[in-house]
Amino acid sequence: MQPVAIFRHSPTEGPGYFATYLERHRIDWKLVRVDAGEAVPAAVDEFSGLAFLGGPMSINDGLPWISAVLQLIRTAVDADVPVLGHCLGAQLMSKALGGTVGANPQKEIGWGRVDVADNEQARAWFGDKRSFLSFHWHGETFTIPRGATRVASSPHCGNQAFALGKHLGLQCHVEMTQEMIRSWCQSGRKEIERSACATVQPVSEIESHLQPRVAVLNGVAERLYARWIAGLDRR
Repeated sequence: MQPVAIFRHSPTEGPGYFATYLERHRIDWKLVRVDAGEAVPAAVDEFSGLAFLGGPMSINDGLPWISAVLQLIRTAVDADVPVLGHCLGAQLMSKALGGTVGANPQKEIGWGRVDVADNEQARAWFGDKRSFLSFHWHGETFTIPRGATRVASSPHCGNQAFALGKHLGLQCHVEMTQEMIRSWCQSGRKEIERSACATVQPVSEIESHLQPRVAVLNGVAERLYARWIAGLDRR
């Protein structure tokens, strides 16, 4: 079986629990350090799936690697190679598939409820879960691309997740670990202080009850990741 390619766009935004899940299921993965200047592959032949992580940049910034990533996503979808996006990764997926990305009405940083849609695709990905507490860190959001289905939303962001066959884009961060959250709070403390509002939580609130909150979030991630890896080519 070919490895899963995981694309990192910022040194602080590693694969987190997603890598833990892949390793537990004996699925090899390869980290493509886009933030360190590593080239975006031109083809998907060497990978069983593609996963795209978050990042502090906007896909509208015109960074030199963005067009190559968008083309790679389109190539993967055309070839039926599963694609998974977390936050910026989902925005890249939306843009590649004909959607748009722009400012969310409110910046979201911290813990917040995500509501699962009442449709067949949402039930296929989330099972019988109707809502869950997720971690958020974003100021932009995506539209649902043509042919895809909205499978989750939240009170402050109408499009929290979409599904298109084997492919899943998530605005929220289900891949988080306790260590990652503490690291983000440390590196992003000034942004949190500058952005203080009802949808941006202080560090003390973000880090409270961290262990049980992350444990529940890991459970949600496991359900989503299980369906996603089911679409990988095991040859």
